[in-house]
Amino acid sequence: MNVLIVDDYNTMLRIIKNLLKQLGFNNVDEATDGSAAYEKVKNKQYGLIISDWNMEPMTGLDLLKQIRASGESFKDTPFIMVTAESKTENVIAAKQAGVNNYIVKPFNAETLKTKISSVLGEF
Repeated sequence: MNVLIVDDYNTMLRIIKNLLKQLGFNNVDEATDGSAAYEKVKNKQYGLIISDWNMEPMTGLDLLKQIRASGESFKDTPFIMVTAESKTENVIAAKQAGVNNYIVKPFNAETLKTKISSVLGEF
């Protein structure tokens, strides 16, 4: 399965990629903001998108909204939002935009596995 991770912080990309490798996901692509991620999604099929919330110029929430609003085949791709903020209004906004799950930083491999399993089923 192809997985796309989106974060504007290279260290976080590396951490998530390493955690995914530990969980058996080896086909991992990276993007450093929502607009770059959207271009990748249009050109390649992903089974999962894991995106940070706070990025410039396009946030993770904007990316999620754009993907869900598209009439394209990828509009239903499972999407997990990662953020340092656990504010209730953010969780509600992400849910309303169609997020499949939500992870609050910092997190470990077990948390990531649990969140991915709740979206994709056991793996």
